[in-house]
Amino acid sequence: MKMREFPALGRTVGEVGLGTWQLGGSWGDVDEPTALATLEAAAASGTTLFDTADVYGMGRSEQLIGQFLRSHRESFCIATKLGRFNPPGWPANFERAAIRAHTEASLQRLGLETVDVTQLHCVPIEVLRQGAIFEHLRELKREGKIRTFGVSVESMEEATLCLGQEGLGSLQIIFNLFRQKPIAELFAQAQERKVALLIRLPLASGLLGGKMTAATSFAASDHRNYNRNGEKFNVGETFAGLPFEQGVALADELKTMLPEGMTLPQMALRWCLDFPAVTAIIPGASKPEQARANAAAAALAPLPPELHRRLAAFYRERVSAHIRGPY
Repeated sequence: MKMREFPALGRTVGEVGLGTWQLGGSWGDVDEPTALATLEAAAASGTTLFDTADVYGMGRSEQLIGQFLRSHRESFCIATKLGRFNPPGWPANFERAAIRAHTEASLQRLGLETVDVTQLHCVPIEVLRQGAIFEHLRELKREGKIRTFGVSVESMEEATLCLGQEGLGSLQIIFNLFRQKPIAELFAQAQERKVALLIRLPLASGLLGGKMTAATSFAASDHRNYNRNGEKFNVGETFAGLPFEQGVALADELKTMLPEGMTLPQMALRWCLDFPAVTAIIPGASKPEQARANAAAAALAPLPPELHRRLAAFYRERVSAHIRGPY
């Protein structure tokens, strides 16, 4: 596992982290032994950054990470998120009292006195513009409840707005072969301000796993079923905002560009890691073998420059017009 700087924390983290949305729910059911085995497999593969949220399984993901941490002495970086938990719900979630209560609840579930990173969880842009919510986070930092704070955003407009906030430590963005806008609109700014970039959905909800067909179905509890067209939350969180059948077809086109001996998910993850502005990718996993396969991307050689040019042209010419939702 290669390590990269997380400037606001004054430490390095493994460049392939683990997203734990799957362990909380919304991707079908993952039982406790499998969830804990997945965390163990990631750690054994060199992963040091675990990303979660209070709303993943209404606290289940954080509880599982807390259980995992109690049996380990190694130094892991834990990033959680707040802003979507109910009660009290929106808009009260953005007030000082709710932010403090949700932070204390996350610390209790994780079994920590201080969490490394607390991120606003895709809150409305109007709340970000008002700015008071950032002062609530600064207060928690001064008290030692959090080491730094960040924001999980949907659009480049939100990301740019947040970059102007004093003390911002990280931005979590959707970035993958199907969503390449951050390269031109965000990467240089983030590097200049020493803001860590955490990359969620690098495999586009599994589209870039290369195994789906137009006939693939998902469990009723899986967001790839109930949020396919943005019925419950931003459509960009599901299949990167692409219509499912269109996404499957585009993934099949990408298979024609694979370097010899490389699979589609390997190319997709390696592509993300080839950008120095990226601090860590946080692909999810619902079983140990997926966590190990994801972490192995760190050992792959960078993709050739000509392939990067082809993939950029593919995005411009074949993908960008089909993306839905804030971007």
